[in-house]
Amino acid sequence: MANFTVSPGVTTNELDQTFLTGQPVQAGAAIIGPTVKGPVEVPTLVTSYSQYTSLFGDSFVSGGINYSYLTSIAAYNYFNYGGSSLLVARVASGTYTSATSTLIPTGSSGPTTGLSPFTLETISQGIIMNNSGSEVSGSLVSGSKDNIRFEITNTNTGSGTFNVLIRQGNDTINNKNILESFNGVNLDPNSDRFISLVIGDQKLAYNSTNIQMELSGSYPNNSRYVRVKAVNYPTPTYLDSNGTVSNALYTGSLPANGSGSFGGATGTVASNVGTTMYENITTTTQGLAASDYDKMVALFGNKEAYQFNLLFTPGLLNDKHTSTVSTIISNTQNRGDNLYVLDLIDYSGTVATTITQAQTRNTSYAASYWPWVRIVDPATGKQVWVPASTVIPGVYAFNDKVSAPWFAPAGINRGGLSTVLQAQFKLTQANKDSLYSNNINPLATLPRNGVVVFGQKTLQKQASALDRVNVRRLMIEMKNYIRQIADTVVFEQNTIATRNSFVARVTPFLEGIQQKQGLYAYKIIMDESNNGPAVIDQNQLVGQIYIQPTRTAEFISLDFILLPTGAEFPG
Repeated sequence: MANFTVSPGVTTNELDQTFLTGQPVQAGAAIIGPTVKGPVEVPTLVTSYSQYTSLFGDSFVSGGINYSYLTSIAAYNYFNYGGSSLLVARVASGTYTSATSTLIPTGSSGPTTGLSPFTLETISQGIIMNNSGSEVSGSLVSGSKDNIRFEITNTNTGSGTFNVLIRQGNDTINNKNILESFNGVNLDPNSDRFISLVIGDQKLAYNSTNIQMELSGSYPNNSRYVRVKAVNYPTPTYLDSNGTVSNALYTGSLPANGSGSFGGATGTVASNVGTTMYENITTTTQGLAASDYDKMVALFGNKEAYQFNLLFTPGLLNDKHTSTVSTIISNTQNRGDNLYVLDLIDYSGTVATTITQAQTRNTSYAASYWPWVRIVDPATGKQVWVPASTVIPGVYAFNDKVSAPWFAPAGINRGGLSTVLQAQFKLTQANKDSLYSNNINPLATLPRNGVVVFGQKTLQKQASALDRVNVRRLMIEMKNYIRQIADTVVFEQNTIATRNSFVARVTPFLEGIQQKQGLYAYKIIMDESNNGPAVIDQNQLVGQIYIQPTRTAEFISLDFILLPTGAEFPG
């Protein structure tokens, strides 16, 4: 109500409602699968394909032949079509450890036990990170684009400082490829340039008992490639109050200028992995068993720790890895905040066997596409066969970029698969009808448009709004955002003001979706009608949000009517 003065005049009132228009959190997608390198069983967020390849690699050699994991191809498609962020969980078979560095202290006055002043450890794991050995013409014999080396420069005994450079493993002295640099660091634990503080020393490890990641170390990692494993010869208070070296032995603890390498890592790709790649995936997938996925599948069941709206596991198949896929679907339903895209059958599958597999699933939180497709591997340049979930990430990314999650990721406008050379089968109309009536989204081959996603059903059998991908994703988007608002109301006073505030914050969000063609209509009820004395006395706040989701036009009828000369057209 306006506050007028006694005499006539105009009063102005400022009502700040800008806080009402916050945008939903965009968690991006998540992917579980093997990678060339990177931390094993440590979910890592990447925001571009170049960052992905830098941390996880692209292709590898097994038996003298180049291959790419489906994880990498899926990541390429996701980012190539506009994906924002991808949570990558690398899985592997066997024990994988990090490589460590070797440094040499300066001067004869330094330590004599043979230890280095400090030890670096690669964040990535596996023997691919090993490159210790002889250096020929300034390059490491076993250096590669997938591992790293380091260099110490500008060691200054007067100040106790030096620089640490992280370089690509296959560079040379005359042609350095510096990935990161940390300048003016020291070994003084009391300094703000202490090497562990500047580079970081923390390490994540999976705890199978608590099903969570546990953190060790004192300082967050500022490097994407290394962490400080140990400072063997710290130099506390290197300079005294007069600015002179407080202990003469400290100068001998500093590292010498020069480059070095890493070694001692364990864990390698199986020598026969090629027999389980691409169209050869069976029970063994890309050298792995389904059980190798179990830890990360369990970890991603915790939506409080990891948030994403899409999940992909290219390489896992419903017919070959049934138990693992069941667990993922169960976790996805329990989370209620993402859609799982799964593959139903291996390369040998047919329309009939694919339908048989689809009939074993009944959920609106999962969707499947068929058949397999032939693409050019972006890393090797070879033409390979891959399951649909390897290319579908690009469709979802493009759909969300040009429209919104509540639009159908299908059709010529948003479902084109330009990276696909051909589908395994050119589906007939009868094939497409059979697949779609069994909740499988066909990858159709159109004469002028190539291979296109021509369906957007979830695997829910019962006919309802939620048997469509766009509606399920609309619900996910709304629940994720409105829950964030509801979280801020917990423990607030259960009054009219609190209820009105909640409604006022939710309304602009739903209006925005309606304006962007996601809803026909909506209504929010949170008042005394559903928050009577009995509800309030139980410390409850009840709200009801009614929505009418927009439906997509999937079946279009066009009548061509021939009229005789002189006939009038209908008004």
